[in-house]
Amino acid sequence: MSKLKPIYLYFSNGCFLEAKSFGSEGTKVGEAVFNTSMTGYQEITSDPSYAGQFVIFSMPEIGIVGTNDFDNESFSPKCKGIIVRDANEVYSSFRADEGLGDYLKKHDILGICDIDTRSLVKMLRKYGALEMIASTTISDKESLKAKLDSSLKIGEIDYIKEVSTKSAYSHTKSNFSYESWDYQEKDGLSKTIAAIDFGIKKNILHELVTVGFKVEVLPQDYDENTLIKDYKDKKIHAVFLSNGPGDPLILTNQVDKIKSLLAAKIPIFGICLGHQLLSIAHGYPTYKLKFGHHGANHPVKNELGLVEITSQNHNYNVPEEIEEVAFVTHRNLFDNTIEGLCYKEGNVFSVQHHPEASPGPKEASNIFAKFFAQVPLD
Repeated sequence: MSKLKPIYLYFSNGCFLEAKSFGSEGTKVGEAVFNTSMTGYQEITSDPSYAGQFVIFSMPEIGIVGTNDFDNESFSPKCKGIIVRDANEVYSSFRADEGLGDYLKKHDILGICDIDTRSLVKMLRKYGALEMIASTTISDKESLKAKLDSSLKIGEIDYIKEVSTKSAYSHTKSNFSYESWDYQEKDGLSKTIAAIDFGIKKNILHELVTVGFKVEVLPQDYDENTLIKDYKDKKIHAVFLSNGPGDPLILTNQVDKIKSLLAAKIPIFGICLGHQLLSIAHGYPTYKLKFGHHGANHPVKNELGLVEITSQNHNYNVPEEIEEVAFVTHRNLFDNTIEGLCYKEGNVFSVQHHPEASPGPKEASNIFAKFFAQVPLD
């Protein structure tokens, strides 16, 4: 391993640590969370829902297959940094374009290694998700504490403005081909869905196309009145509310837009942040979990009593009182929290987990086909 510069970490519970830097340099403030996935470090790092956060990997060896542009879940990764036990400078994969360290530097993401990640995970399980600061330029504990104390907290920042597309575009790619090692254009798409981009993952777009939707991706500042008119004119047939970062309770403008879409009786499907915003729009505010659900091995029981192994990435959850207006379709078997809802009024349902992520099993992905079947063409 080449000689690495020191980097200094300070957490809001007073923990102060020195580690090594293998990514970009500078000072960044964010929220520390941990992820229990054994693989998929590039997909996790490039997930827009991690904007404003430092991701601690519980898997100790990270970087062994390098990185490539194809595996990115977004066009521009936005997490603050990643924290790993051992960062592998030497990688081995026929698909790799560059090492993880170079990838992080290219996207201005801090890389932190040579640190006991097991202890950090145990700390977060005890104290919950913590605000933290990491710096390659500031080494003094009190200076780091002062800067962290004066910075905005993640729950005060509207990160969807940062991660959402700036302009609308169409997406018609699906059906991965190992011959071309790319997703292929799909013909015969019979229904059009407007996907509101709060930080949408590319594989969600692929899954929507796979089941038959032509996808029109809209930025987070979309005009809901235009969207409602397009629905009435049959230019679109449904709306998808994507995943995204941050606290949904501060997104009051988005909640108002969704209320208008609900009043227009548009079929709506939401994932993760979209799931949470639908709950708030129905009058049921979300709450923050102690340390969230972040990993690719979370068992969820669906409405048929079957267990699905799911990928998850969220810090917030909908309340039990939502059962007054919706049927619970999925529950997390780790803590019994709500993972899926079908609302009693309208053609509206949502899930908290990520059915597009394919953590190994793919049984959760059938929810896309279910929604497509429920959306009328005329």
